[in-house]
Amino acid sequence: MRLALQGASGSGKTYSSLLIAHGMTSDWSKIAVIDTENGSADLYAHLGAYNVLSLSEPYNPEKYIDAIGICESAGMEVIIIDSISHCWDYLLDFHANLQGNSFANWAKVTPRQNAFIQRILNSSCHVICTMRSKQEYVLNERNGKMIPEKVGLKAVQRDNVDYEFTIVFDVNMKHYALASKDRTELFAGKAEFPLTEQVGMQILDWCNQCRTQPSANYGTSYPAGRVAQ
Repeated sequence: MRLALQGASGSGKTYSSLLIAHGMTSDWSKIAVIDTENGSADLYAHLGAYNVLSLSEPYNPEKYIDAIGICESAGMEVIIIDSISHCWDYLLDFHANLQGNSFANWAKVTPRQNAFIQRILNSSCHVICTMRSKQEYVLNERNGKMIPEKVGLKAVQRDNVDYEFTIVFDVNMKHYALASKDRTELFAGKAEFPLTEQVGMQILDWCNQCRTQPSANYGTSYPAGRVAQ
């Protein structure tokens, strides 16, 4: 599973990711958080004995790639990358400081971003990525008063990065989610709902069904990690 949670700061992306991950594994020791949020993953240690791999600046894609490999070698089943927005911020700063033609300089940036995304897609683990959304306040009426509320907008990552994920959850400030993309069709079209361990269990069931159902193209099933050639 390649899952993304996007939302404004404080929407509960880290906490929700941990609950989903535990629903998929039922074993906290098989969950690793790659933390770029200044130790925010440690705030939920009361949930269980999950693993935390803290990254420090610079948040370059190569550092993320190495961290994914460490988690895989340690036998993790679910890797939470919290968040991949820092990687994109790093690449934007890197690009801004390059000399010469701005357009041509993207040739020095795009391959690094692509390698990072490809590493996520090729991981032997389930991967959950969080993305910060650019924030804005809107006025909503409540009990006859106009109250400002923080809302999440576009995720801080490369445009169309959501294409790479099987499911994308948009998480609001009430810690409820909507599926803005869902290839599983488990959550598409549903009213907003809390992200719980039950959500992780549903996702795991879907993954297991995909492993056992015959391929429509080849009439045979393939073990996890293998692709028909």
